[in-house]
Parts: sequence; C-alpha cells; structure tokens
Amino acid sequence: MANSTGNELAGTIHRSIDELKEACIGLDESTASRAPEGRWSPKEILSHLCGPERSGHLPSLQVILDQDVPRIDIEPGNSFFSEERARMTFTQLFSEVEKEYNRISRFAEGLSAEQLDRKAHIPLLKDTPFGEYPALETWIGVLCGFKESHLQSHISHMREVLEGLGVPRR
Repeated sequence: MANSTGNELAGTIHRSIDELKEACIGLDESTASRAPEGRWSPKEILSHLCGPERSGHLPSLQVILDQDVPRIDIEPGNSFFSEERARMTFTQLFSEVEKEYNRISRFAEGLSAEQLDRKAHIPLLKDTPFGEYPALETWIGVLCGFKESHLQSHISHMREVLEGLGVPRR
C-alpha cells in the first residue's frame, strides 16, 4: 500500500518541474544551444537531468526494490549529451525531462513504507549527510524530492546559465 511520504515526494517533483519550466519560458533554440564559458548549455543541463540515454534515473531507484543493498555508482558531471540529444530541440529535451520525472513521481507514489526504507550502497554519498547507505526514500529525495535536491541544484544552474547568456531572470 502506498503511503503519504511517496505522495509528498511526487508532489515535490511536480512542483520542481513546474519551477524548471517557468525558468525556461521563452527560451529560443539558438540560446538553448549556447553556453557561457566553462558552463553547460541549457540543452546539456536538460540532457543531464534526463540521465543516461534510453534508461534515465529510474533504474537506480528500481534496483533498490529488486536487490538487497545494491551498489549504485553515479557519474557526477556527465551531461549524457549525445549526438541524438544534440539533434533534439530544446522543447523535445524538456519533454523528455518531464517524462522522466513523471515516471519517477509515479514510482514514488506507489511505494510502501517498507519499500521506502530499503537501502542502497551509493559511494558518492559517503561524505554527505545522507551517508553511503541511504534508504530509497532518501535517494529519491536526493535526486529530485528534497528542497536541495539534484533537480533543484540544476534549476539554479539553469537560471545562472540563462543569466550568463543574457536571458532575463524569471
């Protein structure tokens, strides 16, 4: 049986995607493909948020249900910006982000308290407040369900990049 924590995570994910959408309103294709010096372009940020091509982030969540304390290795700094994604328009990439996070929110909504308590081994989190062995609830939160999640950090990242490109802040 699903619980309120999963529903709360899902609601936070939806609000974050709305916030990202608001930050990107009116962005044209030319600007979306440019990047300030040493930064990712808006399209690269969206690609990163989509996660690995053809799989996204959901497998790193599902494996926690399928295995006992699975090891999850994260590639920080990988934009996953492939030739295929480079050919996509900004609108198409944004649609992929929405689909990915809708899948994650549906996944979260259906989880029981016992499932949310299952653990993973994520070495990247070793020196963080979350620890190297977070529960599934924490991992979803780190990715996209906390106020200071990975998703939220890239919403801020997008705003900074857009400002660097001369796009007025929203």
